[in-house]
Amino acid sequence: MISLPPAAILILGAGLLPFLPRRTRSAALLVFPALAFGWLLYLEPGASLTIPFLDYELVLTQVDRLSLVFGYVFTIMAFLGGVYGFHVKDTAEQAAALLYAGSSLGVVFAGDMFSLLFFWEIMAASSVYLIWARRTPASGRAGMRYIVVHLFGGSLLVAGIVWRLVETGSIAFEFLEGGAAAYLIMVGFALNAAVPPLHAWLTDSYPEGTVTGSVYLSAFTTKTAVYVLARGFAGWEILMWAGAVMAVYGVVFAFLENDIRRILAYHIVSQVGYMVSGVGLGVMVGVNGATAHAFAHILYKGLLFMGAGTVLYATGRSKLTELGGLARAMPLALLFYMIGAFSISGVPLFSGFVSKGMVVHAAALGHQGIVFLLMNVASVGTFLSVGLKLPYFTWFGPDRSLKPAPVPWGMYLGMALTSGICIAIGVYPALLYNALPYLPVDYHPYTVRHLLESIQLLTCTGLGFWLVLKKLGAEATITLDIDWFYRRPARLANSIFVIWLSRLFGGVEGLAYRLVGASVRLGANPIGYLFEVTRFARYPFARKISPQPPSFDPDWYRFPVGVMVIIVLSCFAVIIAWNLFA
Repeated sequence: MISLPPAAILILGAGLLPFLPRRTRSAALLVFPALAFGWLLYLEPGASLTIPFLDYELVLTQVDRLSLVFGYVFTIMAFLGGVYGFHVKDTAEQAAALLYAGSSLGVVFAGDMFSLLFFWEIMAASSVYLIWARRTPASGRAGMRYIVVHLFGGSLLVAGIVWRLVETGSIAFEFLEGGAAAYLIMVGFALNAAVPPLHAWLTDSYPEGTVTGSVYLSAFTTKTAVYVLARGFAGWEILMWAGAVMAVYGVVFAFLENDIRRILAYHIVSQVGYMVSGVGLGVMVGVNGATAHAFAHILYKGLLFMGAGTVLYATGRSKLTELGGLARAMPLALLFYMIGAFSISGVPLFSGFVSKGMVVHAAALGHQGIVFLLMNVASVGTFLSVGLKLPYFTWFGPDRSLKPAPVPWGMYLGMALTSGICIAIGVYPALLYNALPYLPVDYHPYTVRHLLESIQLLTCTGLGFWLVLKKLGAEATITLDIDWFYRRPARLANSIFVIWLSRLFGGVEGLAYRLVGASVRLGANPIGYLFEVTRFARYPFARKISPQPPSFDPDWYRFPVGVMVIIVLSCFAVIIAWNLFA
């Protein structure tokens, strides 16, 4: 039994942050994740916190090795994001970031479906503000699409949970065997994991977030989805194939993109594909690999978004066709970005090498040749686009004579700390492996065979890039994706469901006002009103010439209100009597 859920520390911090002195808010943004991390170190597997609710027990905290490893990396990334965004003075953005991280922790430690759903929806509501906080027309529209899609996913999740409750009477969050309810829940989770064709919300919205907001966005939503899939759906074969498709799909679209943060967003889809596939493989090494890769990915993807965000902060630009020649002006940004690029590409001595290789190894152990091949193809595309093309056309390439603005020290410090962890995990994998859910970890990344395979793959990819460099130039184009199908008819849908409906309701409202007005005038002066209506029907334009005859006295025909009430009640009495005795 424990007295305090880990999520409560960050959520409480988000609530207290606006009331702290302005000068201390950025520092407090670091204190709360540090306290949460310290509390996680105190917790032991098997600890739990339950509270009664109606006829059920809500498990607000359920601790095991799987939840702990995700909790560790979430609090670490919340701290690093706070260092990177130390210069931010937008209190609402800071509180939203802390609430987002806290609700993600709530999902990870939830032991029942109701608690999970509660934190799941807070996560969606708090994260959308990190998009809207940029305060541009594009971010406003992207944020609206983001929240609508997540509300749809939440509705699917609610439907699945209620269906399962009716069938089994249980709200426990545990492994699900199958059935329609389980599939609904899985689709709700898969939407947050950005599994195609449910992925376009990610690549549409993450590039529109604030410089620091996108760092947080890259860390939590998709990885909480990986966690819940590992918890409830490990071994489901459909996830193995979905993940393999994701890995290649994201790489292909990333290579076609021009915006640097959109390129990185597509690579979230690709890298999460490795994790989803590892969960689907189901064996212990597969789930361990998915967990390890999620841990490494949160760090190196955050580092990549930090590097891209630094460029955007300093130049105000984020498109490859508008960047170039920044190597001398921003050497530290290039250095730290390349550490993230080497990590995501699986270069030896960097974190991605020791995590991604475990998932690929699980596919080989399961004799899944096609999945193994697709993962290796995706690795080639990852190094080609993130490790070579993006840094070349951003920091080298054509010199655009850009003059970058000074970068706050916190941004460089945040990148330096994240880079250090990426290298530490790559050099000493036991730092990560000892925290994985299934021990002992039966995988050794630094074998001669694995090293030779990786070096050959990376060397051939690099050589191919330089040979066809002139044909790989960035183009100022817009890549169409699945979101085209719901963005294209947006104007028609707006016309039908907003403009036309508004006009219809306005017309009905106007007609209702006219009928009420006519009823009031009829009740006040029945004979005078009937005379006016009859005269207007015979002579439509008579009102313009003479509103009423000179001999007409409206007050002579006016009835008291009580008379009209008696007449109406008499009519109702006649109708009732007719129905009773006819």
